[in-house]
This record gives sequence, structure tokens and C-alpha cells, in this order.
Amino acid sequence: MKKLFQYMKYYKKESILGPLFKLLEALFELFVPLVVAAIIDRGIAARDTGYIVRMALVLLALGIIGLVCSITAQFFAAKAAVGTSCRLRRSLFAHIQTLSFSDLDAEGTSTLITRLTNDVNQVQTGINLALRLLLRSPFVVFGAMVMAFTIDAESALVFAAVIPVLSVVVFGIMLISIPLYKKVQRNLDGVTETTRETLAGVRVLRAFRMEGLIRREFSERNEALTAHQKFVGRISALMNPVTYVIVNLAVILLIQKGAVQVDRGVLTQGEVVALYNYMSQILVELVKLASLIISITKCIASFNRVEAIIERRPDMTFPETSASPSGSDIAVEFRNVHLTYRNAGDESLTDISFTAKKGETVGIIGGTGSGKTSLVSLIPRFYDATRGEVLVCGIPVTDYTAEDLRKKIGYVLQKAVLFKGTIRDNLRFGKNDATDEEIFAALETAQAMDVVRAKERGLDSMVEQGGRNLSGGQRQRLTIARALVGKPEILILDDSASALDFATDAALRKALGSLDYSPTVFIISQRTSSIRHADKIIVLDDGAICGTGTHDELLDSCEVYREIYNSQYKKEGEGSR
Repeated sequence: MKKLFQYMKYYKKESILGPLFKLLEALFELFVPLVVAAIIDRGIAARDTGYIVRMALVLLALGIIGLVCSITAQFFAAKAAVGTSCRLRRSLFAHIQTLSFSDLDAEGTSTLITRLTNDVNQVQTGINLALRLLLRSPFVVFGAMVMAFTIDAESALVFAAVIPVLSVVVFGIMLISIPLYKKVQRNLDGVTETTRETLAGVRVLRAFRMEGLIRREFSERNEALTAHQKFVGRISALMNPVTYVIVNLAVILLIQKGAVQVDRGVLTQGEVVALYNYMSQILVELVKLASLIISITKCIASFNRVEAIIERRPDMTFPETSASPSGSDIAVEFRNVHLTYRNAGDESLTDISFTAKKGETVGIIGGTGSGKTSLVSLIPRFYDATRGEVLVCGIPVTDYTAEDLRKKIGYVLQKAVLFKGTIRDNLRFGKNDATDEEIFAALETAQAMDVVRAKERGLDSMVEQGGRNLSGGQRQRLTIARALVGKPEILILDDSASALDFATDAALRKALGSLDYSPTVFIISQRTSSIRHADKIIVLDDGAICGTGTHDELLDSCEVYREIYNSQYKKEGEGSR
């Protein structure tokens, strides 16, 4: 809770004024039964219409003042709760951006989305209710009991007996419910995860006619969630009838004792009604307090889950300043690099060593799972090598700041990802202040000018979320253009031309070779035709380099490369080496 207060400290005024105005509202509420008693005993008994009207105006004034206090308290409580949750969500989102790929893989996308949405909302609700009710409810309960003693000590003993019984029932049900609510929350996470996965992969599910299976899986999880919610709901539902039975029994006893006291002239009828009203106030506030504690428990549990992410230290740190340039003509160098992913049994890369000079084109090829993407992911330092060293421009990647390192590198991921917005907004990811001329030059190189020309609004044409309104080839060419806008020193194309036809692929490679700033290009491809003209080809097999050289050299010396080439020879219709 102390850490939650660190986010609330920016709203000290609201956090004080909210409960304060709620206490004022409660104070005025405690006077209402006394006014009602006065109306009965002095106004109605004496048939004094003027007095009744005056007291009715007092009741109206108390109601208006209470309403104003309540609205004011709600305003301050809501401002503090929303502001705190906003800061918490901002802090969480900012921290997620600092996590490495390994950290993100370990946590999972669904978990992080749940923390950013549902858990932060639970914290907001808990803070709001706590500021309004945490002080008010106990104040009304004990205030009502004190007021009852001021009316008649003997009758007030009923209050002293009923409040502990009510407390045991209310908090007993609460203690049983809290663990069950936590289980419900875990089931809700499961339903959320299934929903997200289903919606993301809806095309695959339909392609394989798996709608029935996923429908049954979703129904099972949803029904499990519903069953747990019903179970905890039944237990929670006991609170009202049990407490009302106890209170009504207390009211019967109170009226019975009050009737005797009235008959003896010790109490008036109005005072008995006031005692009854105080008993009702106690019941309402205890039920509110129990619900509040459940909400606070959910709030604390949710905050702990959020804080667990925020406290997670990234397993990758960057220096504050980059090392000085070495002046080396080698763009990328791997020195005996090994890579083992977190919680993986075997190495994904084993003893990788090679150099790539500035301006060279390096092809990387190998079978599925041979470690091609893992290898190039070490260059922008998405992952850290388990052993060995990766150098960019003669400097270890660990000596660069994240911004300086990734400014040198243009990375086109295997899966083409575009964001909702205009084409211009998407391409400026590569360079924030890129001019239209720079964007058009990158589009020309990426063979994507026809995509823009075909759009009525050109660069201002909208891209739907994930690039849904574009074909696979169009998305790939735009992501290549996005990487080229910043004129990177190192360009990595991770199988990013797989959706392009051979003519477009060839035109792209030719355009890359004629760039005036001569970047070092890494091309990962399953096609030998895409890398055959590279200055150097690296062949991977089961995470290790099994061949390095030109196309012709590897055909003579590397059996793995020769097998890949021969398997595609007929498919691609290549007539000769």
C-alpha cells in the first residue's frame, strides 16, 4: 500500500477533502433522526403545524447540505482515483517499453494487456470507494451508537449487542468471499486470453474449420467463470438476508423495550423512531463497509499484480552514453557468440563467428528453426548473447545507448506490422522529421510507389489497424520503405520479401545495391534466388554456421546449401548456376 500512496501523493488535497466532505455528510445524516423525533414529539403531538413546517425545512436544509457535501466528496474522490490510475497506467506502460524481448516473452501479451486495463481499473475503483466510504461508514456506525446512548442508555444496549453480531456475519462472509473473488479474477484472465487469441487468429480458425472446437473451449472457460461467479455470488447474497434478519430482530426487541419505556414515560414515541432509524443506518453502513473491504482487497491484489510488472527489472541495461566510434570498416562482427533463450533447454545459436564489412550484402539461409532470426536479433540487441560478443562498427553492442544503436539499424521484421494511421505516419517511424521527398525516395527503393499512387489521397491515405486494407506484398514493401526512410547504416531484411514476386524481389535487390549511402544489408530468405548475388552467404544448420562464402563457393563446398538449392531448382525453374 505504501507504493500506492506514492502515486496518490500528487493528489493530497483531493485525498483529504474527499473523505472530509463525506464525514460532513455523515454528520448531518446523524442529525436527521433527532429532527424526525422532534417533529413527532413536539409538532405532531401538539398539532403545531408551524413547528412541523419549520422542522421540515430543517430536514430539507440537512438534505441539501448533505447532497452538496456528497457531490463535492465524489468530485474530489473521483479526481484523485482517476488521476492516480492515470499515473499508474502511464508508469506501467512506460516500464513495459523498457522490458527486453525476453521479459515480454516471459510475461505474455495477454497478461500485460490485463494489467494495463482491468487491474488498473480495479485500483481506480478501490481508491474511489475508499476515499468516500473508508472513514464515513465506521463514523456512522459508531456515531449512531453514540447518539443512541444519548437518547436512552438501556435501549442502546441493544445496539451494543447487535453491532458485534452484525460485524461477525458481515466480515465472516467477506473473508470467505475474498479468496473466491481472486479465483474468479484468475478465471476472467483465462477467458480474456482465449478471447484475444481467438480474435487474433480468426482467419486461421476458419481456414481449418476449428470454429466448433474454439467455441466449445470458450464455452467451457466461460461456464467455469460463470459457475465461480454464481458460487461466490450466492455466498455474498447471504449478507443481506442474514443481516436484515438480525436487524429486524433487534428492531423488534428495540420496539418492545421502547414501548415499555414509552408506557413508563421514560421515552417518547419520537425517540423510539429515532432509535429505529439509527439501527437502520448501522445496517446500511456495515453492508457498505463489507462491500468496500472486498473492493479494497481487489484493489490491493490488482495493484500488487501491476507493481510486480513495474518492479521487474529488465534483464538488459544500456549505458547512458555510447562509446566513441572506432573508425573500423567492419559494420558487424560476431565473436564466438552463443544464445540460449530463457527457460529453453538447448542453445539456439552455437559458436557464431563472422564479419560483415560496410556496404556488403550478407545473405543468411538455413532450414526452419536453424536460428536465422535469432542471429540478426542480436545485432540491434533485442536479445543479449549468452556468451561471446557482438560488435557494430567495431564497438560492442552493449556499449551503445538503445537510441544510438537502433538509429544505425533498419530492421524489417518477418511479420509486416503497420499501425492505424496514414501511410506518412507509418513511414515516419523510420525518421520522425522525414520530408515527403525522403519518403518518396524510400518508397521508390522499396518498390512501393505504386501502392501510394493507387491511393486517392497518396501519403495521407489511411492504413487500418495491422494494415488490414493492404495485401501481404503491399505491407511488406511499406515496412521496407519505413526502414529505409532513416537511411540506416545496417539494413536487416528478415524474410521480408517472401510475399513479393520474383521480378519485384529482383528489382528491390537491385535498388538496394544502388543506394548512395551504401548500407550493410542482411537478407534472410528461404529462396536461394534472393541471396545468390550477395557478397557473402552464411548457411545455418541447427544454430551453427555450416558454410560461409559466395553462391558458387557454397554449391561446391556446403552440402546443406546445395540441398536447399537443389530442392528449389525445379520449383523456381532456374536453368543454371
